[in-house]
Amino acid sequence: MSKVYTAQELIQILAAERQACLKGKRLKLEIPVSGNPVIDQFLMTDGLQQFTAYQDFKAAIHEYQRENQVSGIIWREVTVKGKNLNYPEVDSELIALNSDLEILKTARNSIVEFWYEVSMGMDLYLSFNNNKQYQQIVISDVERIVQRTEWAGLCKWENSSFLEIILQLGWGKPEEACYKRGRPQSGSEYIHAVNPGNRPIG
Repeated sequence: MSKVYTAQELIQILAAERQACLKGKRLKLEIPVSGNPVIDQFLMTDGLQQFTAYQDFKAAIHEYQRENQVSGIIWREVTVKGKNLNYPEVDSELIALNSDLEILKTARNSIVEFWYEVSMGMDLYLSFNNNKQYQQIVISDVERIVQRTEWAGLCKWENSSFLEIILQLGWGKPEEACYKRGRPQSGSEYIHAVNPGNRPIG
């Protein structure tokens, strides 16, 4: 029986392939930019060819995941204000299997409760327009969003004078949630907690 690669091994394979594509070692040569051969001969297509070659390779890895039931979940640990949480997250280069979605749904409440605990007393913002704009909100707004989400994620930006804790509240497929193309079936909202008087940077 042949070896089945783990999620960590697939992540390493994808990283190596991404570097090869960025260095121009992998190109998908038949990519037309405009569809017009007269115009295409004057356009620089290397970047598009590199990007498309990597996307094709990534799609093959995703198919491998499905065929071999290789989970896309990696476990993260976050420490905020002396409190620790281990939580599951689908790697940004992999996909979530149905079993992964169940793991994420099971972890949702502990992630949200951790975020509530460590963000107490902080200013809250909802990001929109691809995280370019922020609207200040209150905890009851967060609670309404939590009620309609299936899974959650965390991110932290911190240095000696700044702390931002981002709660991602998502539904549908995590690999499509951060891109508008997944809506309405998949998507997510980002709640940013910052110290009073600060604005989000993440």
